[in-house]
Amino acid sequence: MLSDSLLNGHQLTLGLMPLNDAAPLVVAERQGFFREEGLAVTLKWQPSWAALRDDLQTGVLQGAQMLALMPLTSTLGLDGRATPVISAMTLNLGGNSITLSRALMAALAEEGHDLGSPLAVSRALAAHVQARRERGEAALKLASVHPFSSHRYLLRYWLAAGGIDPNRDIEMRAVAPPLMAAQLASGALDGFCVGEPWNSLAAVQGMGQVVAGSHDIWRFGQEKVLGVREDWAEQHPLAHQALIRALLKACAWLDRPGNREQAAQWLHDEGMQEVPLSVVARGLRDVDVEQSGEAFQRENPGWTIFHRYAANFPWRSQTRWYAAQMQRWGHLEGVSDNDLEATLARCVRPDLYRSAARKLGMVVPVADERSEGTHPAPWWLSGEAGQVPMPADGFIDGAVFE
Repeated sequence: MLSDSLLNGHQLTLGLMPLNDAAPLVVAERQGFFREEGLAVTLKWQPSWAALRDDLQTGVLQGAQMLALMPLTSTLGLDGRATPVISAMTLNLGGNSITLSRALMAALAEEGHDLGSPLAVSRALAAHVQARRERGEAALKLASVHPFSSHRYLLRYWLAAGGIDPNRDIEMRAVAPPLMAAQLASGALDGFCVGEPWNSLAAVQGMGQVVAGSHDIWRFGQEKVLGVREDWAEQHPLAHQALIRALLKACAWLDRPGNREQAAQWLHDEGMQEVPLSVVARGLRDVDVEQSGEAFQRENPGWTIFHRYAANFPWRSQTRWYAAQMQRWGHLEGVSDNDLEATLARCVRPDLYRSAARKLGMVVPVADERSEGTHPAPWWLSGEAGQVPMPADGFIDGAVFE
């Protein structure tokens, strides 16, 4: 193991995508949190998740803002060439939405369906899909951002909750986030699941209607993570700890009142100049102290949480939930349960998170795993030096995951 005895401008390159939940990396750079921790970080914006994956696997990047499943699938060799990647930090909860085209929504309304809730829209879509099949029409085309993305499995979960078999009934595609709105406008897609600001852009431009957000499907579920090459983390353990601390500071800053507007400006200037600043800011809004979380969520389906609710803790059980969705749809064939569990333990590292968070005086959870869907009301999570207030959690179909 190589020494990081004096972190004095330790250089590394991190990848990130033109998405609102890239904010922790941008804030850490702009606020000087990387520099405070002895790091000289270069941020490299990527055109697609596939490009980010390739740069990480070839060593151009040492780490990146990553889809929650990417460390697991990269280590297993399911996505590109096998490259061990670990994650010791979650960057945010929520932030995605499902948008359907105006034409499709008009068809559902004309058919007289109840469209009053995310689950009602899914059920209406199931009836519409059945009618299309009986008429011999082509399947609807829905997209997510990457074959192994949270978006893909949230979209599938939402479809299945309404009675749709996405393997049979839907043509599923992978499209880079910046291309989603244009493909919806052209008719190449009937809908998509993507992160902000791309849902807000489609809505503002009149191309589509948001019908469900992340929290409607999996309330306060894991979204992006910090992923780093395992070999880099082993060679530079102090730099890895410094990186986690810098991003923890950034995430905490983002959840303090009044900071999101500045973050939106930085995101717009650095990585999303083609998107109006007002659209970036719209998708990055946070709950006001005078609002209830439930009311805010209804009005802002792409609500992103960066720090509160133990958001940054890398729950192994949350990655396992995504893996369970992969198994459900036949996307983990050839991977035994034993291999899956061993790889989860290798890739998801709450022990490393605890080491970094303790140095910042943060309360860290005692357990590595937790149940989902068992807390219908706000609750308190046990930490090593106190308790953490947590929100109600749950799934759109009322399921429990333990």
